Amino acid sequence: MGKQEVNKHTWKMALSEQKERKPEDILRDFRASFFSMNRLASFPWTFLDNELQSNKSSEFISELLKQTCLHPLCGKFPPSVRFRRIFLSELIKRQEAAGCDPLDELYDALAEVVGVEETPHCHKSYFLPSGDAISLLENVAVISEGTTGLVTWEAALYLAEWALENPQVFTGRSVLELGSGVGLTGITVCRSCSPVRFVFSDCHAAVLEKLRENVRLNGLGCGKSPSVTVDQLDWTTAPEEQIRRIRPDTVIAADVVYDPEVAGSLADLLLKILKCSAAAEILICSTIRNLETYGGFKLRLEAAGLGHQVLTGPVSAVFPYDRLAPIELIKVFRVQEG
Repeated sequence: MGKQEVNKHTWKMALSEQKERKPEDILRDFRASFFSMNRLASFPWTFLDNELQSNKSSEFISELLKQTCLHPLCGKFPPSVRFRRIFLSELIKRQEAAGCDPLDELYDALAEVVGVEETPHCHKSYFLPSGDAISLLENVAVISEGTTGLVTWEAALYLAEWALENPQVFTGRSVLELGSGVGLTGITVCRSCSPVRFVFSDCHAAVLEKLRENVRLNGLGCGKSPSVTVDQLDWTTAPEEQIRRIRPDTVIAADVVYDPEVAGSLADLLLKILKCSAAAEILICSTIRNLETYGGFKLRLEAAGLGHQVLTGPVSAVFPYDRLAPIELIKVFRVQEG
């Protein structure tokens, strides 16, 4: 089956699922996609159109607004102005196409964001199975201040979902995260998997600043359990003393294998970690955007005397993101000589 056929099949399945789901499930999907600023095309619009066409009422849109733009979370941690403007314009377009009566609160919500100047920062929020939200301050631009670490990437979301299904890998353990970025995976682990200690780390000053802010926004640290720190950790110069001080039981990283230049530094660092903490469990999650780059990373692992095992198995979908992107989770270990 070719990629086009796969995409068509996936789309048809999604369409069928939308028809079978309850209105409260669809409202939950809209809420999750809205607050995570997911691609507008991925929203369950078909259900909304069918609802509007069959009932000729704006009641569902009113409920939808309560779960998105009028939700208390939007007042505290709003998605970008541009995203809210496009979302509301799309709602109005579909409401008018269905011939429903105008809804004042819909136009009022749009009026609040029309003409408002966009800022370089916005908030994205991700809902845990418990219903609690993780809210992150992120950059609107994918690349800014010379780094890609100021936004959340797919592998971080996948690794967070994997952690939710495998809490035993983190419970009661000291965890080190490499290349934490804005902190989604680590905050998920801290909020849901009961580690005793969690060390977020990155090397870029702007990323560390935003990371500390997001840790604070989500109520971590300040003497609460788990013990949380945000450390600067340069893969090329990290001293063994720093690794020994952390003494990680579990090491995680997501979407850090995107540049051939950092692959060698990462492999060397992982070897250093295993020398200092031989029993450490190391998990690296990657979106495979370039086979040559990813294959090169695995070759650097091998050259450093490290092996890897691909971890497979179903992971429950918790967060909205592009699931067609190839993502691989590997466990890295030291190869026994002889």
